[in-house]
Amino acid sequence: MDRLTAVRVFVEVADRGSLTQTAEHLEMSVAMVSRYLAAVEDWFDARLLHRTTRKVSLTDAGFAALPSCRQLLEIAEEARHIAAERSREPAGVLRVTTSSTFADAQLTTALIDFQYQYEQVEIVLSVGDKAADLVADRVDLAVRITNNLDPTMITRPLARCRSMLCASPGYLERRGVPRTAHDLLQHRCIAHAFGIGKQYRLTRSGETITVPVNWSFHTNETAVLRRAVLSGAGIGMLPTYSLGDDLRSGRLVHLLPDHEPDLLGIHAIYLSRQHQPLALRLLVDFLAARFAGDSAPWDLALKMQAQGVRPSSPPARAGGGRRNARAVHAE
Repeated sequence: MDRLTAVRVFVEVADRGSLTQTAEHLEMSVAMVSRYLAAVEDWFDARLLHRTTRKVSLTDAGFAALPSCRQLLEIAEEARHIAAERSREPAGVLRVTTSSTFADAQLTTALIDFQYQYEQVEIVLSVGDKAADLVADRVDLAVRITNNLDPTMITRPLARCRSMLCASPGYLERRGVPRTAHDLLQHRCIAHAFGIGKQYRLTRSGETITVPVNWSFHTNETAVLRRAVLSGAGIGMLPTYSLGDDLRSGRLVHLLPDHEPDLLGIHAIYLSRQHQPLALRLLVDFLAARFAGDSAPWDLALKMQAQGVRPSSPPARAGGGRRNARAVHAE
């Protein structure tokens, strides 16, 4: 006997408290409802319902089993929904939001590469460091860099965000190069207004060091912080996803390389796993594949750069899927 149908019958009887009403709702006979209930009880090897001529009620075992049965039905429905969508061409509008710096450095290119594969998907990308209200702003996907996640949202980790202490060569010529973490006390430092307070937390050889510092410049935007560091205003902590060109050209110098700032998570954030548009599900999968690994692709590039290794060819676009002439031409 079909176990999934048997579970559906059990849940309906639990909700309605009546075999007759369940039979009418599911368009089957009362005798068939009884057989399905017997089958699900055999499967659980427990009596799930008290039955009298006037009333049906749950046993203790029935109360315990009901949440799992509901979850089983939800998973089955979601699997059916996914299978149906896989046969269709993804299309429609996706509204995405992230910080302006991550959009400029990484996400915009990733979204365009995604559209090379799925040309019927229109993307509206909004940027800003303030966390968007996904409901009020009608946002399908937020890509955020944080360790403080809203428990009411559905999240999927995409990558880890590392940072580096950096300064311009001009600043270091004027003020000297810090050799230890405590040397930072003698330097001008630039802070993110919503960041780390009046201190740096650094890890060296497994030991966490907290260093109080003097902020000379504050900003709420990572791109502005980077520009201030490039201009010689002081030492700043910058995300590695935006540093490749600056370090490669010598515009910025990586300081205290054996001291690592705290890691942050890069997360895909959305409202629900159930009945997601196909385009959204594919985009989240695409970004997870593109940024996956113990080290994000931009960190691997920096590591190769530090070792003096030049890639022999550009890295392949992550995400798989169909390719077309326009995508091949773009490469």
